[in-house]
Amino acid sequence: MARAGGGNLPWVEKYRPQTLSELVSHRDILSTVQRFISEDRLPHLLLYGPPGTGKTSTILACARQLYREREFGSMVLELNASDDRGIDIVRGPILSFASTRTIFKKGFKLVILDEADAMTQDAQNALRRVIEKFTENTRFCLICNYLSKIIPALQSRCTRFRFGPLTPELMVPRLQHVIQEEGVDVTEDGMKALVTLSSGDMRRALNILQSTTMAFGKVTEENVYTCTGHPLESDIANILDWMLNQDFSTAYRRIMELKTLKGLALQDILTEIHLFVHRVDFPPSVRIQLLIKMADIEYRLAAGTSEKIQLSSLIAAFQCTRDLIVAEA
Repeated sequence: MARAGGGNLPWVEKYRPQTLSELVSHRDILSTVQRFISEDRLPHLLLYGPPGTGKTSTILACARQLYREREFGSMVLELNASDDRGIDIVRGPILSFASTRTIFKKGFKLVILDEADAMTQDAQNALRRVIEKFTENTRFCLICNYLSKIIPALQSRCTRFRFGPLTPELMVPRLQHVIQEEGVDVTEDGMKALVTLSSGDMRRALNILQSTTMAFGKVTEENVYTCTGHPLESDIANILDWMLNQDFSTAYRRIMELKTLKGLALQDILTEIHLFVHRVDFPPSVRIQLLIKMADIEYRLAAGTSEKIQLSSLIAAFQCTRDLIVAEA
């Protein structure tokens, strides 16, 4: 549902679910949380999983269900990574919020710590004691992307829920709702490209949809790929063809021209080529050698080496592969 008066809001915020029933995914988690709320037995929560899967929306929807609009400010404390969250914050604002009892209101307060994996080790250790001490009148909800960055002592004090990436079946109806509300012109391949590039991240899908609409007016596959700077499938097929069938200099020149023309990053090209390599019918021994070389190139790119030299290395790897195939034949 669109938020009232959200004319100039980013679509991500404009169409953020306001109630638990509006959330489209993870029905099992939502029904469990709903049961906790209706039985008034909400434990400390730890919601984790990749970005854009509905973690923050879920807990904010819970908070709206638990508290009336005017109580919200006094009953809910929300902190995220943009707030300073060292040990002083845990001992200061969080401790004072959790320790003050609610007069005239029954129920508990709610502390939401978004992006809790960015908290320091000391802050997490201090928080452990605060959670234990004030369980009677305060519930804590930690949200993070990486569970491994939360200390085991905090994990054991919370009920954990994992939010996995959204499936295309769940994303498409939600995207179509936004498309209908905003009157956007989207082709079928454009919708497919949106879902593919967002890889289960609803926030990313909506951001790509909005930026493509504003840039081109119409959402087609080519426009989506151009807007995100991601190489088209046809470009990758061409690159692969040049590397395997042209001599080194021609392949290098053509790929450099394409990279410059479309502003492609070698990292993205490499990721897409990797998918193609699995589909092309190479002899197993040759494929193994090629994948090892590609993994090395990716590692070197991540270390911040020269793209030109790594591109030469990639072409060389494919040309060696070609020679091996010819030799085997």
